[in-house]
Amino acid sequence: MNTKTSGPVSVVLGAGLMGRLLAWQLARAGHRVTVYEAGGADAQTSPARIAAAMLAPLAESAITEPSVVEMGRHALTRWPQLLAQLSQPVFFQQEGTLILWHRQDAAEARRFAGQLQVTNEKVPALPKVQALDATGVKQLEPSLENRFAQGLYLPGEGQLDNRQLLAALLHELQALQVELHWNSPRAPQDFQPGTSGQADWLFDCRGLGANAQWGQLRGVRGEVARIHAPEVSLSRPTRLIHPRYPIYIAPKQDHLFVIGATEIESNDLSPPSVRSTLELLSAAYAVHPGFAEARILEIATQCRPTLPDNLPAIRQLGPRCLQINGLYRHGFMISPALLDVVLEYVQAQTTTLAASLNLRVEEAAP
Repeated sequence: MNTKTSGPVSVVLGAGLMGRLLAWQLARAGHRVTVYEAGGADAQTSPARIAAAMLAPLAESAITEPSVVEMGRHALTRWPQLLAQLSQPVFFQQEGTLILWHRQDAAEARRFAGQLQVTNEKVPALPKVQALDATGVKQLEPSLENRFAQGLYLPGEGQLDNRQLLAALLHELQALQVELHWNSPRAPQDFQPGTSGQADWLFDCRGLGANAQWGQLRGVRGEVARIHAPEVSLSRPTRLIHPRYPIYIAPKQDHLFVIGATEIESNDLSPPSVRSTLELLSAAYAVHPGFAEARILEIATQCRPTLPDNLPAIRQLGPRCLQINGLYRHGFMISPALLDVVLEYVQAQTTTLAASLNLRVEEAAP
């Protein structure tokens, strides 16, 4: 680890997923880093804390653009490299994604499979979708025997434990002597990077906290349940196709499951409604009856920072001031690509990786 004090000075605003990743890698590269975060060290105000942290570029291609798919491919290679640099273990698996549906939703499943086929043709480097019959579903997930007649398997996709990662990154920041200021909101106008007595670089990773400076940002609300279900055994993230209420179930360690579904155009952070909670848990029960005896550990809401086209962007506020935002629902899947683009830009003041990923790097409007 690099704890030199003679390198460039960098300020990072925001200590969610993107802020922690960037501060950590800058510190490893020899930067003297200071972080300002409006919330606390526990990341309670960050969408990353309630995320399922799935790395599923092919599954997500049904609702997103090829550039996000390419960033997801990048992440599947990059996350193992990043996790290997941590001193604390973080759960990571790459056992693929299972897609299921009930018989009455077969038409919706055919539409979904068609979208994935188009992605496979556009991005041939992605593993091919595999169609499953009832036997194939049972072979992948024995506990689902006789429950689903058909399914799709997306090999190579993965997931990690979001809360373990956030804690491990905090540990690294402390070990690297990064200066951490909790409950200390700051904005880009509080700094003049590159001028005398100021930091060399400023990076704004505040998510929706940057709305005053990036007016196009909006919140997309998500509702997620964390469940302890000793009677449920699933080996990989599983998604249920439904025309109105699709869900995902991400199994973590020790029979902990993260279950989510809803996407509401809102900045509302109030608790979930009874109706949405019932629908979420009922859909999970429809996948596996063992969820009936599960214990609800937490039902949480958060708003993901989203730009009008639902794509991420890096914006230059000045020669040495970058805003990284718009991660939407794909934070864990695309953050390694955004990280590497920023690191490349800091090193060379230009980036070829952004162009290869079709990632927007733009100047802020005056």
